[in-house]
Amino acid sequence: MSKEIISSENAPKAIGPYVQAVKVGNFLFTSGQIPLDPATNTIVVGDIKVQAKRVLDNLVAVLNEAGLTTKNVVKTTCFLKNINDFTAFNEVYAEYFTSPAPARSCVEVARLPKGVLCEVELVAYKD
Repeated sequence: MSKEIISSENAPKAIGPYVQAVKVGNFLFTSGQIPLDPATNTIVVGDIKVQAKRVLDNLVAVLNEAGLTTKNVVKTTCFLKNINDFTAFNEVYAEYFTSPAPARSCVEVARLPKGVLCEVELVAYKD
């Protein structure tokens, strides 16, 4: 199987030695997205809901570039700076992933890049 690099102008450019996503066969693997505004490459200011929306919008842009939607997502991994934000994060997350939702892990971490409140990565599949 060959690897195809997926890159969307509607999501932030990589800020390190990685790509937005890699498609292998029928699978798409994204790098973690943080709440960077793709137009300015700056962190969006706001609470967990504001930042989660930006993160998920960035991921949707990458999915769309690959010809996919959130319905194709089979697994997400969510990193929260503060697990007390879990309920508020879920409110935003549920707007993007409806039933049947993908499998998910959600963990609190000590630090995230640029001091953001959340980061999400995902795996998607298309027949």
